[in-house]
Amino acid sequence: MSVFIGIVLMIVALVMIVTVLLQSSERSGLGAVSGAAETFFGKNKAKGMEAKLALITKISAIVFVVLAIVMMLVG
Repeated sequence: MSVFIGIVLMIVALVMIVTVLLQSSERSGLGAVSGAAETFFGKNKAKGMEAKLALITKISAIVFVVLAIVMMLVG
């Protein structure tokens, strides 16, 4: 049982790493100093691939934490 949970835990960790690396950076650079950066309300976060990547990251993080706790209790 613990071997199966360990394998699933590693797969979820890899999925989480890949989705975090695929997300774009939210840094504005020097544009934030001069006022050229977008405002918080002007961002379009709810659309496209970024929203899907964020959702997959959140789900994989929750699954990772739950599996880590289960692994600790079982092992």
